[in-house]
Amino acid sequence: MKLCVTVLVWVLVVSGSALAQMPESPAREAILIDVGTHTVLYEKNADQRTPTASMSKIITAYMVFDAIKQGRLRLDQKVPISERAWKMQGSKSFVELGNQVKVEDLIRGMIVQSGNDATVALAEAVGGTEDGFASMATARAKELGMTGTNFTNATGWPDPNHYSTVRDLSTLALHLMEDFPEYYHYYGEREFTYHGIKQQNRNPLLSMNIGADGIKTGHTAENGYGLIGSALQNGRRLLLVVNGLPDEKARADEAARLMQWGFSATGVYPLVKAGAVMDEAAVWLGQSKAVDLVIKQDITMAMSRESRNALKADVVLQEPVPAPVSAGQELGKLRLTLATGEVKDYPLYAKDSIPALGFMGRLKAKFNHYILGKEL
Repeated sequence: MKLCVTVLVWVLVVSGSALAQMPESPAREAILIDVGTHTVLYEKNADQRTPTASMSKIITAYMVFDAIKQGRLRLDQKVPISERAWKMQGSKSFVELGNQVKVEDLIRGMIVQSGNDATVALAEAVGGTEDGFASMATARAKELGMTGTNFTNATGWPDPNHYSTVRDLSTLALHLMEDFPEYYHYYGEREFTYHGIKQQNRNPLLSMNIGADGIKTGHTAENGYGLIGSALQNGRRLLLVVNGLPDEKARADEAARLMQWGFSATGVYPLVKAGAVMDEAAVWLGQSKAVDLVIKQDITMAMSRESRNALKADVVLQEPVPAPVSAGQELGKLRLTLATGEVKDYPLYAKDSIPALGFMGRLKAKFNHYILGKEL
């Protein structure tokens, strides 16, 4: 493992000297992620079950975008406004009962205006009923890896059985951006007018000149204020989820502070190049006693300056490996442990093929090992 450690230590030594303190967030729950590497830069109570409020409207958007991609909906298609949708309280797009409204207008009403009425209309277009949609959305959430989530409605309307975690919400937001980039632009719209009523996007980050272009706010009296935000600076994108803040100002200030910390105090660093030899594995009864272990992918990771010093690297494998060994055979893994405790594993492969010894060779090797005590 000497080469592996050398590569990693080189990165730690040459990349910067000033240390920035990890943030201590007043948010009840928070997570900050580097989107390009999917690295968690900061988290607080990230797996704690929490109400989602309107932030869960991104599952409705995800399901709608998926239905459009599959041809089950079109942006220019008109869908009816049911009494259930029309009667929704809270944030509204003011769609008219019985009217036929274009899917795209409903999308913008849901995303920009946070309209509960527009959201329910879209959920009914996808799932037939809002209850049916909620079941579909929960099933899809599980498929996306959201293990701590259950949806009972499309809007995030308060319900003790409607919940998620900030980690799950970040997972959903990552999928939203990566699976449907062609529709992400709606989240950056500053305002939308429907039925002669202009409403501003509630996302405070959009007006802060920090590269923010999404995604969704949420608020209920019981839960407080939350936000899923994303920003792009110099080609690098960060994703933030905060929840449980006391008021709109605290939400805006804390979201901007964490985002700016992420951009200023962390960076993206190349750690290992594809093809590098990480270690060697002993081979049992092979024509060579060891085989080099190589990695097939570049490893690039985002982290803060101080957390780089806590990065640990280990090679995990069971040896000796019985011969024959084929070139490209997976034999172990490189395990990186981040300062947050997050563990990332990368497979390691045999660089060369190692044929097994013939009958006489195996016999001699076993004699030397068991009788003379020599290594095989």
